[in-house]
Amino acid sequence: MFDLQWLLIAVPLVSGLGLLVWGKEADAFGHLIATAASAFAFVFGAVLFASMLGMDPESRAQTADLFTWIEAGRFTAEMSFTFDQLSGLFVLLITGVGTLIHVYSIGYMAHDERRRRFFAYLNIFIAAMLTLVLASDYLVLFLGWEGVGLASYLLIGFWQHKPSAAAAAKKAFVVNRVGDVGMALAIMVMFAQFGTTDIATVNEAVGGASTSVATALGLLLLLGACGKSAQVPLQSWLLDAMEGPTPVSALIHAATMVTAGVYLVVRSSGIYDASEAARTAVIVVGLVTLLFGAWIGCAKDDIKKALAGSTMSQIGYMMLAAGLGPYGYAFAIFHLITHGFFKANMFLGAGSVMHAMDDDVDMRRYGGLSKYLPVTFATFGVGYLAIIGVPPFSGFWSKDLIIEAAFGESFWFGMAALIGAGVTAFYMTRIMIMTFVSEKRWREDVHPHESPRVMTIPLVVLAALSAVGGVLVLGDWIEEWLEPVVGPVEHHDLPVPVIVLTIIITAVVALGVLAAVLFYRRESIAADTPADHEVSFLTRAGRHELYGNEVNETVVIRPTMHLTRLLVWLDVKAVDGAVTGLANRLGDTSQFLRKPQTGFVRSYAATLFGGALLVVLALLAVTLA
Repeated sequence: MFDLQWLLIAVPLVSGLGLLVWGKEADAFGHLIATAASAFAFVFGAVLFASMLGMDPESRAQTADLFTWIEAGRFTAEMSFTFDQLSGLFVLLITGVGTLIHVYSIGYMAHDERRRRFFAYLNIFIAAMLTLVLASDYLVLFLGWEGVGLASYLLIGFWQHKPSAAAAAKKAFVVNRVGDVGMALAIMVMFAQFGTTDIATVNEAVGGASTSVATALGLLLLLGACGKSAQVPLQSWLLDAMEGPTPVSALIHAATMVTAGVYLVVRSSGIYDASEAARTAVIVVGLVTLLFGAWIGCAKDDIKKALAGSTMSQIGYMMLAAGLGPYGYAFAIFHLITHGFFKANMFLGAGSVMHAMDDDVDMRRYGGLSKYLPVTFATFGVGYLAIIGVPPFSGFWSKDLIIEAAFGESFWFGMAALIGAGVTAFYMTRIMIMTFVSEKRWREDVHPHESPRVMTIPLVVLAALSAVGGVLVLGDWIEEWLEPVVGPVEHHDLPVPVIVLTIIITAVVALGVLAAVLFYRRESIAADTPADHEVSFLTRAGRHELYGNEVNETVVIRPTMHLTRLLVWLDVKAVDGAVTGLANRLGDTSQFLRKPQTGFVRSYAATLFGGALLVVLALLAVTLA
C-alpha cells in the first residue's frame, strides 16, 4: 500500500490541472471535484497512517521509488517519497485542514465568477505541499518548495484586478525567491561535499564533515526557511498576503506554506545537530520574530493582518523550539500541529465575520457581534483560548513545553518566550473585545448575520480540534512517535519545578488578558485611525510593521536600483561603447579610404601617370646625386 503513496500527490494535482483546462462547463461542479480530491488525499493518508501504527517504530518509514529523475555521471536523484512518522503527521494536517478549507470555500467563494480556477489553485497548492513533506531527496523537496511558491503567488493575487493584490503576490514571490537562493546553494554544497542530495544520506554523512560545512548548510537552509515561514529578515511579504481571499490566508498561515520552514529545519536535524552555531542562529531568528510578530499584532486594526502578525509570532515559537535541537524538535512539531488547528479556525472565523460585515476588515467598525454570530463567536473563542494557552486547550500544552525547553537552555531565552506569551494574550484579547464584545460600531447599512452551514461546520470541527489537540502530549506520545526521526527528547534542569513554571506562565497570560480588558474598558475604540503623531512610538512602529518595508526600501531596493542604473550605464557607455566605437572608427576609416575610388577610368589613368612620373623623378634624383 505504501508503494501507492504517490497517489496522495497525483490525485489533487491531476484534479487541479484538469480543472484549469476543462473549460466553463466545469464551473457548476469544479469545486466539488477539487474538494473530493483533497478529501481522498486525507482519507488515503489516514489509512497509511493507521497502517504505520501497527509497525515496529524503527521500520515505520516506508519509501516508494517511482523512477530516476536525474542521472548525470556519478550523481543520481530519485523521484521517491517517504511516509514516516514526521511526514505522516504533516500529511494528515495538510489534507485534513486543507479539506476543511475547501469545504468552507464552497460557501465563501459561492458568488465568485472564477471559483473553479480558485479551487484548482487550492488543489495544486495541496499537491505541492505534499510533495515537499514526502520527498526523500532535497531536490524533490525543492520541487515541492517551488510549487508551493507558485501556487501561493496565484492564490494571493487571485483577485488581480485589485492593484494591491497583484502587488502583494509579486512581493511574496520575490521575497521567497531570496530565501530560495539559500536552498539552492545548500543543495549545491550537499552535492559537492557528499555527492548526493538524498535527505537521509546527507543527515547521516554530515556528522563526518567539518563543522564549517555543517554550519554553512544550516545557515543556507535557515535562509530558505525564513523566506517560506516569514521569519525575520524575510517577513515583509506575510501581512501583504492578506490581499488574497480569506481561505487562502487560512491555508497559507495555518497548515501549509508558513510551516514549511519549520519542517525543513526539523527534517534536517542531522545538519543542525552537527552545528551549534547554526542552531543558535535558528533560536535567535525565532525569538526575534516571535516578539516582532506579537508587537505587530498589538497595533493592527485589520483583523486579518492582526492574525498574520500572530502567525509570525507563533512560527517564531516553533523556530525557537527547532533551534533547541534534541530539546525541542518534537515540541516544534507539536505546536505546529496545534497551531494548524486554532489558527485555521480563527482565520476562517475572521472570514465569517467579514462575510457578515460586507467584507469590512477594520475591527474599529465591528463590536457586539457575539449575539449576531453565535457560532462564529463560540468557535473563534475556542481558538482564542487555545492560542493564549488557557488550560486545557491545545496551545496550553504545546506552547508551555516550548517555554519550558527555552528556560532549560537559557534563562534569557525563556524570558523572551514568556514575554511573548503575555503579549499574545494582550493582542488576542484585544481582537476579541474589538470584534465581539465591545459596543456596536458598524455602519447603519450593514446587517450582521451568521454564515451558512457549509462555512460554520468547518469552524466547529477546527474548534473541537483546537480544544482537544493537546492529547498528543499525553504519555509523551508526540516525543516517542518522532524519536526514530529526530532522536529522543533531552531534558534540561529547570530553574524551578515544572508546576511552578506552569503557574508563572499562566499568571503572565492572565496579566496580558487583564491588561487588554482594563485598557479597552478605559479607552473608547476610535472610529478612525489616529495620525502617527497622535500615538506612541510603540504603536506607530507596530502599525508600520516595525518599518520592515522601509528598511527593505533603504537597504535593498534603492541600492539595487542605483546599482542597476550604474550597470546599465557601464553596459551602454563602456561595453557597448567599446564595441560600437571600434565599429564606428573602422567605418570612418573605410569612408576615408573609399574617397579616391571614384570609378572613373580617367582618374585612375591620371593617378597611374602621376605615380609613374614620381618614380621617374625619384630615379633621376638618385642618379644625379
